[in-house]
Amino acid sequence: MNSIEKLDVYKRTHLLTLDLYKLTKNFPKSEKYGLINQIRRAAVSINSNLIEGAHRNGVKEYIQFAGIARGSSGELKYQLLLAKDLKYIKKEKYKELKKEINDISKMIAGLIRSLRKK
Repeated sequence: MNSIEKLDVYKRTHLLTLDLYKLTKNFPKSEKYGLINQIRRAAVSINSNLIEGAHRNGVKEYIQFAGIARGSSGELKYQLLLAKDLKYIKKEKYKELKKEINDISKMIAGLIRSLRKK
């Protein structure tokens, strides 16, 4: 179970998180403790929960933490919609990020399904 770092979902989420850190550097300074912080925390939370779950005591806990990770992807999706509507990110970039988050969410759902079979 500790091989989470080898999974595509983990790798893609890490790249997404790096991209979001770069993207949010261009947000207004007034958002430093608001939307910037929320976006970064939600992005980091996805892989943090995946890896924590993988290092827990069993499959049941792993599934629980994977569910939390999937919830963080939903949070992130809303935060990016808000950023787009506030004109902090361009519509095209939003569509790209939304697709990536949707893909990641589906991958986490697949991980959960495979864990339930164990």
